[in-house]
Amino acid sequence: MIGLEFILGLYNMQHVELAEQLRIKKQNINMWVKKRQNIPKKYLPVLEELFGIDREVFSRELDEIEKLEIQKEKLKKDLKPVITKHEKRYKSGEVNDVVDIPIYDKEEINIIERDIEKAKLVTRFKESMDIVDNNPYMDTFKLMVELMEKAQHESILHKTIEALSHYLEVLPGSINSDEAQEEFEAEIFEVFDDHNY
Repeated sequence: MIGLEFILGLYNMQHVELAEQLRIKKQNINMWVKKRQNIPKKYLPVLEELFGIDREVFSRELDEIEKLEIQKEKLKKDLKPVITKHEKRYKSGEVNDVVDIPIYDKEEINIIERDIEKAKLVTRFKESMDIVDNNPYMDTFKLMVELMEKAQHESILHKTIEALSHYLEVLPGSINSDEAQEEFEAEIFEVFDDHNY
């Protein structure tokens, strides 16, 4: 599904309505959506202005993350949310660091923000699984999934993963969830050192 088709569905806009706004025939919109004809470049800025969405997305196939991002932008326009506070959260990827994540007064926006974060994590997990096809520690990944299913709210799981992240320098040492974490890590690092040969 190309971006234009998804966006029209999201906005409950008929092809004829968009055609009227662009002063063209409905058949043109049908041709664009069915990918029988490219959207002419002169209409891309108009679409961008109309929907408040980057012109690049109208002509291409969207992935799940892009669809969620577009839904979030529509919700922002509809709900006009206010940022009530910022929450510090670890951001992994190109730069591993703690970032300020906005928390909105409208729960719908917060939910879609979490859905986007989850979709990004799922994508990264799939990519990492492709790298480890012949990894002798495949059972480790099976255990991780079981832990996520059964012990996701256990503080010991969080503390241990945070410790391992510090030990392997995935997470900067300056980032700690609390003061007790440092003491916990001092003890667990001895165990890691003893078994890391």
